[in-house]
Formats: sequence, C-alpha cells, structure tokens
Amino acid sequence: MAFLDQHPELGYPAAAALGLMLGSFLNVVILRLPRRLEWEWKRDAREVLEAPEIYDPPPPGIVVERSHCLHCGHQLSWYENIPVFSWLALRGKCRSCKAPISIQYPLVELLTMLLVLACVWNFGFGWQGFGAIVLTCFLITLSGIDLRTQLLPDQLTLPLMWLGLIAAADNLYMPAKPALLGAIAGYVSLWSVWWVFKQLTGKEGMGHGDFKLLAALGAWCGLMGILPIILLSAVAGAIIGSIWLASQGRDRATPIPFGPYLAIAGWIVFMWGDQLIGAYMRYAGLGA
Repeated sequence: MAFLDQHPELGYPAAAALGLMLGSFLNVVILRLPRRLEWEWKRDAREVLEAPEIYDPPPPGIVVERSHCLHCGHQLSWYENIPVFSWLALRGKCRSCKAPISIQYPLVELLTMLLVLACVWNFGFGWQGFGAIVLTCFLITLSGIDLRTQLLPDQLTLPLMWLGLIAAADNLYMPAKPALLGAIAGYVSLWSVWWVFKQLTGKEGMGHGDFKLLAALGAWCGLMGILPIILLSAVAGAIIGSIWLASQGRDRATPIPFGPYLAIAGWIVFMWGDQLIGAYMRYAGLGA
C-alpha cells in the first residue's frame, strides 16, 4: 500500500484495471442476484404454503457459472469478457447470435473504474481507500438493481451497514458513536416520512429498502451526513426524475426508484461531506 502511494504512476493504472474488473463483476451481481432472490422466495413460499413441488431449476449463480449471452446461451470466451474492450470489439453484439448486448455492461464498468480512481485519489491506497472502494461497489450494485427491479435487497443493504459500523469501530473514517447514531437516524428519518405519508394517504410512498440504505449510509457518513444526504438526494431525485418522466411521456404518479439518488448523495457526502458542510457554513455566515 505504501509503495503504491509513493509510486502513483503505478498505483493509478492498477486502480483503473481493478475498477474495470470490479465493474464486470458488479454487472453479474446486478443481473443475477434479483433472479436468484426471486427463485428463493418462490421456493420458500411453496414450502410455507405446502404447495406441490414443481420443476423449477435455479437460475445461474453469481460466482460459479460462466458469463453467457442472455439470448442464445453462448458461453463467453475470455477474450469476449474483457471489460469495455470486448463490447467495443464485438460492436455491442453477441458473436454467436448477433443479438444486441446491453450498453449497461460498458457503462457500469467505466463508472466503476472512474469512481475507484476517485476513491484512491481522495483516500490513498491504504485501508481508507479500500473501504471507500467497497462502499462504492455496494452503491453501484444497489443502484443498478433498484433501477431494474425497484428492489434494494437486504442481502446488500444490511452487510453494507455492518461494514460501516465495523469500520467505525476501528475509527477508520469516524468514531463509533457518530456512525451508530447516523445509522439510527438514517433509518428513523425515512421510516417516519413513510409512516406519516401512509397515515395521510393510505399508500406507501417508498420501500423499506430505502430506510435500510440510508441507515447504511449513516453508518459510513455519520450523524452529520444524514441531512446533507437527504437534501442532495431529494434535489437529485426531483431534477433527474422529472427529466426522465418527461422523456418517457409519463405522469408524476409513475413510481420511480429512490435508491440511486440516495446512493449518489451518500457517495458525494462520504467523499466530500466535510468540505460541503464547511462551504455551506461559510456561505451562511456561520463559520469562522
């Protein structure tokens, strides 16, 4: 780690390569985890309801099964699975059946690479940088899944929260108390909004996964980060969501996932929260 800090000409290319590889794996998780969860939920429901067994083979696993074309099942060779470059070389089409390959693959890989570079640029190549990369990968995965399925799985949000609390136990980014209070405040704040909205309208304005994601972000960003995350996510959701609804010709009653906006805001506050709060304090005339 110290060697890479002293030789950034080697560290940054290594971080870029790591980001591309991680992005390739995150694509697999984004696409396969919801299908695995749905299969498990149906299996468990049949057991609880004592329904007859049916032939329902499990979908591909996340780690063991090789990548393949979703249209024809063609298993990808190693040279067809190089992040970004293979997609460009194949011109976005399967080599076997010529079906289009979603642009999600190179976009997630490039996004992961850029954010990993930002993490090591901001925190270095030590444990802080490693933790920032872990948080970033979780947030990208959760955002991708939420955009596709409007689901924020407990299998990701809860481990992310615990990892933030574990990092705080070692004072990696902050002491344990602000992290614990941040997790509590993150969950309670959005749960309260959900509860009041439900009492007034009889409808659920957001999913429970949003509470857990903000709790996880509170564990990483601390109590002082909760309000900036809520404000930034609300602004991002209003602007980006309105543009998306207008471009799709849909009205404001259309449900849109809130998780990606929480993830964007949480990542920004985690990376530059102190600077943002300090700038606001100076602008408001509250600082020195």
